[in-house]
Amino acid sequence: MTIQQLEYILAIDKYRHFGHAAEACFVTQPTLSAQVNKLERELDILIFDRSKMPVIPTEIGVQLLEQAKRVVSESKGIYETIAQLKGEIGGMIKIGIIPTLAPYLLHLFVGKFLEKYPKVQLQVEEVITEEVVKRLKNDDLDLGIVSTPLDEPGIVEKPMFYEKFYAYFSKGHPLLGKPSIEAGELLGKDLWVLQQGHCLREQVLSICDQSKFQRMNFHYESGSLEGLKNMVDRYKGVTLLPELATLNLNPEEKSRLRPFSGNQPSREVSIILTRSFLKKKLVELLYQEIVSAIPEGMSNKVQGRVD
Repeated sequence: MTIQQLEYILAIDKYRHFGHAAEACFVTQPTLSAQVNKLERELDILIFDRSKMPVIPTEIGVQLLEQAKRVVSESKGIYETIAQLKGEIGGMIKIGIIPTLAPYLLHLFVGKFLEKYPKVQLQVEEVITEEVVKRLKNDDLDLGIVSTPLDEPGIVEKPMFYEKFYAYFSKGHPLLGKPSIEAGELLGKDLWVLQQGHCLREQVLSICDQSKFQRMNFHYESGSLEGLKNMVDRYKGVTLLPELATLNLNPEEKSRLRPFSGNQPSREVSIILTRSFLKKKLVELLYQEIVSAIPEGMSNKVQGRVD
């Protein structure tokens, strides 16, 4: 049994297709198949049911794959340990970040981080929180940057900062006459929200009084904050923007922002990773870079967090 063979069966489990797994492993399909067959003969088991399409692991194959994940992860940790002992900072970090953070956070730290650590490679994807957690557990991502708390088994949360929510109104909106607003003043028929699957959607809906929600004759749910902002700018209504999304607004747009009265609702933003993740030094360096890059004051815990 070799680490390479274990990587092959993990790739097959991921893609549920021998050809696609071979492409991902940069080998020919006959080579991959031969190695998997060799492993099955050695263990005297059938790992995959090839009669089904897509292929699926057998009952005993499922258990083997779980152990294979741990073995492959630990084997990669050897390189990480040696690099740390040598004082080297390098390697690949695969990051999943939610779409309501990526456009406003990445540019604040990526350039400086890579300038300090040129041997590090960052591979970043925008994905919703549910997908980040799933891919962390499948070892397809190294860490995530999401809104917490999640209270997800096996996931470690490392809070970095807290950003407040602001109401962003259309021109001439009646509530612009007030210096601050109450959450109960936001009417559902007036509110533009993100589509299903985005954690920020649920946070926004938890702030507002859903008993007042009514459907207008045009209903639109966007996958991006910019899409919602554009609808507010062009038509009427209000959307909620997290603090980082407000930093680059022009003066006229900022004049249409209003804070909430009392304890301002906010969200906690954290790095999340699995308990078994091995690149602890890289995570700590990335954490420090992000915290130092965000505006002063946002790293302090604030009241009114929206869970």
